Amino acid sequence: MVELDQSLQMLKDLTDAKGIPGNEAEPRQVMKTYIEPFADQIQYDGLGSLIAEKVGEADGPKIMVAGHLDEVGFMVTQIDEKGFLRFQTVGGWWSQVMLAQRVTVVTNSGEVPGVIGSKPPHILDADARKKPFEIKDMFIDIGAESKEEAQSFGVRPGDMVVPVCDFTVMKNPKYLLAKALDNRIGCAIAIDVLKQLKNEAHPNRVYGVGTVQEEVGLRGATTAAHVIQPDIALTVDTGIPGDTPGITEKEALSELGKGPQIIIYDASMVAHKGVRDFVTGVADKLGIPYQFDAVPGGGTDSGKIHLTGKGVPSLSITIATRYLHTAASIIHRDDYENAVKLIVACIKELDKEKVQAITLD
Repeated sequence: MVELDQSLQMLKDLTDAKGIPGNEAEPRQVMKTYIEPFADQIQYDGLGSLIAEKVGEADGPKIMVAGHLDEVGFMVTQIDEKGFLRFQTVGGWWSQVMLAQRVTVVTNSGEVPGVIGSKPPHILDADARKKPFEIKDMFIDIGAESKEEAQSFGVRPGDMVVPVCDFTVMKNPKYLLAKALDNRIGCAIAIDVLKQLKNEAHPNRVYGVGTVQEEVGLRGATTAAHVIQPDIALTVDTGIPGDTPGITEKEALSELGKGPQIIIYDASMVAHKGVRDFVTGVADKLGIPYQFDAVPGGGTDSGKIHLTGKGVPSLSITIATRYLHTAASIIHRDDYENAVKLIVACIKELDKEKVQAITLD
């Protein structure tokens, strides 16, 4: 078993925590434990987003660094007479990655193991076997013999269900495997940014934020940004790499280990040109690697943050992540560390004059 250093232990604690949209209490507590020593104060918005503030200068620009706490998962909607659970996806899922996956049902009285089941292919006709199995026809088997027994386990409609995948350092230790890297890696980066700034002078007010309910409509980003009213926002999330078999350069260019991704366009936002040029200029000056990417079919918390108040110049900085929105994803540690290095360097260079110049760019 690989011995974990402080950063990896933090990432393990964050990703092992269970928290689908609307149920972020466990990862929020983990984030609070790790970020509190580096914050001057912690507050919350009305939906439960965590907002940790580190003051450089009291009248300095407000810089928001946000990752989201929630992970994609499921919610129990029904218990049938034989004790099988019907469920609703919470966040985006592709049916082909779900069957036979182990899950944990989180109840008020404890955790219940289960597996996602379906009708076996052996009894399907030839045409049905050629088609992806529909989510509406799946169920969760928790080993209960009846509805009453399932209820005796503490299961009830509304309970959270999360996939099972323990945090794992792979044989090449630069590669990290876990569930919920989307987007506990963003929360880890926000924590590390405040940690790096603890004893550093800078003329800003920095907010390390863990937003809630990103996977169902960027909801916590909306409320947290209203609380903070930031001058600049850097959203940290996960992105799509193009370095696995079958993906063409036209579909995705980035590779794991080649630096954080600078998102120039997605379905929720056009990157602010001034912030983009400032961030990449800092990276170029310091030799920090980065990659450009565009994701026309997705979005991040920046999509709501940049519309707050009179408008917030924003940029999404993402970590290339294999197998997004599945039970198990992979990132490269160098991308994580370079994202922290880049954001810290940007914050040190920002001040009132730079923020004003960026805003008018």
